Amino acid sequence: MGRVTEPSTSFLARHRFTVVASALAIVFLLASAGAVSAGFMTGASATRADIAASATPAPVVTNAPGRTSPAVIPAATPVRSCTVSPQAVDAALGTLRGSVVDVMTGETVFSRTPDYISAPGSAMAALTATAAVSKLGADYRLSTSVLDSNSTGTIVLVGGGDPTLTALGEGEESVYAGAAKLDDLATSTLVAFEAAHPGKKITQIVLDASYWDKADRWNSTWDRSLQTGGSLSEVTALQVDGDRDDPRAQVSPRSTEPIKRAGIAFAKALGLDPDDITIREGKAENGATLLGQVNSAPLSTLVQQMLSNNDATLAEAVARVLSVETGFGGSAASLQQAIPQVLKALGLDTSDLTIRDGSGLSNADAVPASFLSHLMAKVSGEEPLASVLLGLPIAAETGSLAGRFTGDNASAAGQVSAASGAVNGSRSLAGVINSADETPLAFAFVATGNTINDDANTALDTLVAAIQACGSNLTNN
Repeated sequence: MGRVTEPSTSFLARHRFTVVASALAIVFLLASAGAVSAGFMTGASATRADIAASATPAPVVTNAPGRTSPAVIPAATPVRSCTVSPQAVDAALGTLRGSVVDVMTGETVFSRTPDYISAPGSAMAALTATAAVSKLGADYRLSTSVLDSNSTGTIVLVGGGDPTLTALGEGEESVYAGAAKLDDLATSTLVAFEAAHPGKKITQIVLDASYWDKADRWNSTWDRSLQTGGSLSEVTALQVDGDRDDPRAQVSPRSTEPIKRAGIAFAKALGLDPDDITIREGKAENGATLLGQVNSAPLSTLVQQMLSNNDATLAEAVARVLSVETGFGGSAASLQQAIPQVLKALGLDTSDLTIRDGSGLSNADAVPASFLSHLMAKVSGEEPLASVLLGLPIAAETGSLAGRFTGDNASAAGQVSAASGAVNGSRSLAGVINSADETPLAFAFVATGNTINDDANTALDTLVAAIQACGSNLTNN
């Protein structure tokens, strides 16, 4: 450090007060600054570095608000561009109600007032079939039996709701392939009766159709022309060949006495002359001995026959059996409870269903298109319901769709399985589409209006064929 030259005496003498005052001021300022900046610095003075540090304010760090990051990055959503709007506004469709659901995702990809309720026609049978298979199982069979009686020479023929029981003989088939045969029931009955009553003859046949109320056999909303024209029999628990005049014809006139006709046919199968014995309606005695029994084809087969051919008689019988077996008694009115109860258990919203029959021939039935499409998605996606899907007619190939999806709509031939329906003022089509890009789509369309006729069927085919071509690229625009 360099030498410090002391000031001269004269300078100090002249400026003693000023120097002393200035020195005191500097000391005070330094002390004050140190106290403020360092909060009490020890000693009477601060270094130059301390002063510099205390004079420079510390920088203020402001943290920017953080961004919220999504837990899962959503996948890109494809922009769909294939429209079927021109087909959906065809005048032949009147007012269209419809819904299309992607079976794999459950997403509704196309709709037109889907929650509006309409009469679905024979597509209603899909509800009956689904509920029955779900509740009773695909292997369930309908039985017809013969019981003994305490009255001498009397046997009781007991109906179990099987309208497929046939009077045709060995090697012959009715419209219901694989049906139980009256001849087999007669053979086992005769053997058992002879063993129980040696030397006795059958002189009376009692007909028991009490599995459900035999008086509840015709819906007031049905037109009797359905019966006389051959589309529907009276709904009784005991009948043969669906009460057809011709067991081999799907459409064949029916009678007003299906129970009696069954009794006459059984008497003939027993080798008896119906005019020589008594045939009457009644009930079996409690605890009576079983003499014979035959069973229908499994329910999986019955629902396929029902759906493929729009068989209203079989649909009504299956619906009544379902009602009995679920504890609702088998009445027509009980179907409003029995069928929705089972379908609700499958996870479907049944709150808007109005069910007056099992076949859909009633104009009073009412089902939203959205319900039908989700029902079809359920049918196509669950193995226990496979028999329902297999029973649906195939476009241009089987059942009620064998003659449809032709011409310009042939591109969808074999790729659409669906139930069709027709009642006054309504035409419907509901089922499953195997799209051109292999996307499975479930759909339901109901065309309604005062002028609706069979032209709507072709328009529905055209709409569905266009949807089949679009596949996953279908837009709702």
